[in-house]
Amino acid sequence: MKGYMYILECADGSYYTGSTTHLERRLWQHQTGEGANYTKKRLPVKLVYCEEYEKIDHAFYREKQVQGWSRKKKQALIEGRWEELPKLAKKIFRKEARFDTPPHGG
Repeated sequence: MKGYMYILECADGSYYTGSTTHLERRLWQHQTGEGANYTKKRLPVKLVYCEEYEKIDHAFYREKQVQGWSRKKKQALIEGRWEELPKLAKKIFRKEARFDTPPHGG
């Protein structure tokens, strides 16, 4: 079953990322307040980006990936600025282990 990953722009300028097997029906649900609680409080919404996949689970995976992106990275995707996507990736900083103090109990 085909799936779609989509991004909506809400009335307050925020983005909502979702996935569905029936894009037109899902957009109608969002517009009428029957979609997600997030969009219900931010009507009207408009579709600003969509990707089609052969399987809904691929669209769902992509939805979760894009949901974690920064606003700037989502904007680059929406505007088709593909070359900017890698440099807009969130940097993850790990706290390095410190060895200048002895471990507890010894």
